[in-house]
This record gives sequence, structure tokens and C-alpha cells, in this order.
Amino acid sequence: MEQQNIEKYAQLVLQKGVNIQKNQPLVINAPIEGAYFVREMAKQAYAFGAKEVHVNWSDDTLTYLTYKHANEEVFQVYPKWKVMLQESYAEQGAAFVSIHATDPDLLQDVDSTRIAEANKSAGIALKTYREYIMNDKVCWTVISIPTTGWAKKIFPHVSEEEAMEKLWQEITRMVRVDKEDPITAWDAHNDLLKKANEYLNEKQYEKLILKAEGTNLEVGLPKNHIWAGGAAISEDGTVFNPNMPTEEVFTAPHKYNVNGVVSSTKPLNYGGNVIDDFQLTFKDGMVVDYQAQKGEEVLKHLLESDDGAKRLGELALVPHESPISQSGLIFYNTLFDENASCHIALGKAYPTNVARGPEMDEEALDKHGINDSMVHVDFMIGSAEMNIDGVTADGEVEPIFKDGTWAVTFE
Repeated sequence: MEQQNIEKYAQLVLQKGVNIQKNQPLVINAPIEGAYFVREMAKQAYAFGAKEVHVNWSDDTLTYLTYKHANEEVFQVYPKWKVMLQESYAEQGAAFVSIHATDPDLLQDVDSTRIAEANKSAGIALKTYREYIMNDKVCWTVISIPTTGWAKKIFPHVSEEEAMEKLWQEITRMVRVDKEDPITAWDAHNDLLKKANEYLNEKQYEKLILKAEGTNLEVGLPKNHIWAGGAAISEDGTVFNPNMPTEEVFTAPHKYNVNGVVSSTKPLNYGGNVIDDFQLTFKDGMVVDYQAQKGEEVLKHLLESDDGAKRLGELALVPHESPISQSGLIFYNTLFDENASCHIALGKAYPTNVARGPEMDEEALDKHGINDSMVHVDFMIGSAEMNIDGVTADGEVEPIFKDGTWAVTFE
């Protein structure tokens, strides 16, 4: 990866990802293997006038050792100091960059119960911090950079060095860093997603019907639901991009009005384990049956995280011809795979997906059909065979997706 592109990527994340402001703190969650990129981000952030750059480091090897050998109680209690750190920066209005780049097979031989306990304790402890993020009270973004374990998972038949370079090439292309002016390219892309959002928001479909091989699912939508995607706006009016790359437009399903069967079309990397070739059956919004060819025990723990984990918190539309899909690669990384395919998420919904949602308490959100949970886990259901119809308030059925892509045009 050329230094010039590393600099361009860091600038892009800071300008279009979190839109860093003068005298604003920046928090970066990053793998230690990516220290060179984090240092460049810090350098660029200070050049943009950031008040402070704080980094929360992670290390796959140490994570694995902890899960294999630490005392059981370590996974049952999330450290208060970590909670206080995240919340204190959120209270200051910090911007948050999370670099998601773990080895998909990292924890495949770890007891899934330990992983489930750790995820549950973190989910409970970080509830307030998560509300800052999911209500767009602060600017935040999720990005990726290559790490050795991840790159070798995608490109197993080449050397580590070549695998890293290949993955860098894919990432720079998908986040538009390969363009002469990535900022302008992102502005144009956000404008296209905005038009799709406006079209769907005006339609206000009562439900969507999704059909493909292994999928026949009716997804009810809340009254006054909001489609979003691309750029978002924080509580103080700052425009930012929560995901880089992003190809989706998404909304919140009605938590009590989802019925039918849905099948995954790509592997799901969840907590260092892969769940693959799985199917869920919904009745009145809740998963009532499930099966998986790989990782069924992990899926079981996910669904048992809390009551909300058995319901949907997101429905996202992504055309099959998206750049990520057309790469022909499986990334084993939700940030990328979800932007290659239509997807849904188990767990918490974004309150921003319903009118005045951020102002509602939990009871009001529930009445509007907005799901709550300590988890939010996206998985991919789209393909070139996916057809989606929208049902209007008067019962008219209109095609939205045909053979995996938009059946409508946006003016």
C-alpha cells in the first residue's frame, strides 16, 4: 500500500467518516497490527485541529489467549473503567472511529459459552454508550484495514505479503480512495443513496415481501418509518458517514410484524466464529425456529442474548451489482459483506429509523414497533435472485427489487 493512499484514506475517514471538528476529541478503536495507519490518522486529525486523539488498542493474539485461559468471571463482568472511558468521551462530543479487522477464525476452538457471556456483559454495560452511537448523538464511523489473519482468510493461496496487498487494493477501491478526488466521489455516492431514501420515505409501504431461494418473508414496517443510508446527521448538525464502505439504504422492521422464512446467503462472522448456511423462521416478529450447517451453537447463543435478539432491528436493501458484490469475494467481515447484499439484523433497531424516535423512551419506541436489545447483528440474505415487493396502505403491490437489483428509478 503506497503511503500516498494511506494518507488519502486517513483524510477521507476524518473528513467524510466522522467529519472531525476543531477542538473535538477523537477516539479510535483499532487493532495493534494497524498502528501505522492509526498514527497517520492521528497526525491528520491534529492537522485538522482535533483536541486529542485517544486510541483503544486490541490484539487478536491476546484476545485469543484471554478467551482460552482467563478465569470464567472475566467474561461475566465488563470493566467499569472501560465503560466510563467511552461514556466520558461521548459526553464531550468526541468522534469515534472503529477499525473492524479481526481474524474470522480467531476463536473457532473457544467455548462459545465464554464468548456469549463476554458479549452479554459488554452489551449490558455499554448500553448508555451505545445509545450515543445508535441515536447519532455523536459522529461515528466503522472502517477496515487489512490484517494478516483476515487477509489470509480471503486469499489463502498466496503469501501473507501478497494477501495484505490484495486486500488493500480491494479496500481502497471500495471506499473510493482509488479516485483522484475521493471526497467528491463520496458526495456523489451519498447523493444517490439520498434519492433512494427519499423515494422509499415518500412511499411509506406498510410491508415488504422478500422472495428468493430459501426465503419467503413478510416484513411489516412501522408507521412513519424512515429510510436512511449514506450520510447521517449528528445531534449537533454535523454530517458524517457511519460506514465506509456503504451501499445500503435501511430502515427498522416492525418488531411484532415479521413472518416467514429467511435464509442466509453469506457467512456471518460473529464474535470470532463463523455461522454459515443458516435459516430462521419468524412468527409475529419472533424467531421460532432456526438451523445452521455451521456454527449452530453460536447462533443459539446469539438468539438467547436477550428477548430482543430474537427480533429484527434492521432491513437493508443493497443492489447485487454493488462494487463489493461484483468483486466476487466473501470478506468474512460484516462491514463489507453487508454492503454486498441485502441484509437484515437481529437485535436493536436504530431509533433514528422512525419519526421522532431519538426523543422517545423505551416504552414509546416499543409501541411504535422499534426493537430493543443489547445486540445488533447484521447477516446477509440478498442474491441475484432476490425479488422484493412493497405493499402500500391501500393494498397495492409494487415491485422494488427484481432479480437482485432496483426495479425502480430515482429522479
